[in-house]
Amino acid sequence: MSVLLAGATGLVGSRVLALLPDAIAVVRRPTGRVGELVVDFAALPPLPDADVAICALGTTIRAAGSQAAFRAVDHDAVLAFARAAQAAGVKRFIVVTAVGADAGSSVFYSRVKGEVETALTAMGFARLDLVQPGLIIGPRAERRPVEAFLQAVTPLLGPLLGGGLSRYGSVPAEVIAAAIAVLSNRVVTGRYVHQNRAIRALAASAGH
Repeated sequence: MSVLLAGATGLVGSRVLALLPDAIAVVRRPTGRVGELVVDFAALPPLPDADVAICALGTTIRAAGSQAAFRAVDHDAVLAFARAAQAAGVKRFIVVTAVGADAGSSVFYSRVKGEVETALTAMGFARLDLVQPGLIIGPRAERRPVEAFLQAVTPLLGPLLGGGLSRYGSVPAEVIAAAIAVLSNRVVTGRYVHQNRAIRALAASAGH
């Protein structure tokens, strides 16, 4: 199985790469890893053919500096990668978005994520997996004070998030990565949405 992976230096993507070491990492900045493709997502070159493409690109408005800069990564770069992967013959696409993604949302973050999901669905991949975690837990390279606080308290609130609220709970980055690794081998066609409970089940099926 051949894999294209965008966002391979991020919290989730780096863990996906550890589980799928033969994946071709498509990155914005060189890491020195053999075989990686260093690209400008605003002007992507043709990508090599692959069986599946995985997109774990993402930032925050604080890190990006503005809503426009956030959208350039979490919307424009994601869709550019998807289009380039499809042009290269990729039939299966896996993307990390977020719980609450809704193109009609009044919340900017959720609206952008929802618009991405809508656009990817319209592209007509044979299989599309939308991975929608709640709060992602794990050490990040950049400091995110609010997120660090939420990471600390959310596990304590986990038992209180029953029923439908459980999808807003925390999930470790390595669990999401394990779920994605499992999904990379799924070939049944269709559009699938995976939230916290399903993400954990997928990871557990692989022993994580």
